[in-house]
Amino acid sequence: MSDFVTVAKVGSIPAGRGDTFTVNGRLVAVFNSGDGYHAIDDLCPHMGASLGAGQVHQGVVTCPWHAWRFNVESGVWCDNPKVKIDRFEVRVVGDEIQVRVP
Repeated sequence: MSDFVTVAKVGSIPAGRGDTFTVNGRLVAVFNSGDGYHAIDDLCPHMGASLGAGQVHQGVVTCPWHAWRFNVESGVWCDNPKVKIDRFEVRVVGDEIQVRVP
């Protein structure tokens, strides 16, 4: 089992935004949905755009290239729930945002 890795400080990712971090060799998008932090695979399965660069609205991130939309909590593609990307466990310890990537 992998350990949690600190990726950012609380407040460094504005509400409604995300950022991309490398954790255990994976690109991970971490989002501040306004009610908490969530982490999913950074790469959109359509054409490989960075989801961390997308806008978040009501818990959904929109890919900046072709507008594919993913739920930031579950990784489910909003247009076809059979398609989903990896999601990762997030916790806040003190002022650190931490992600666990297996």
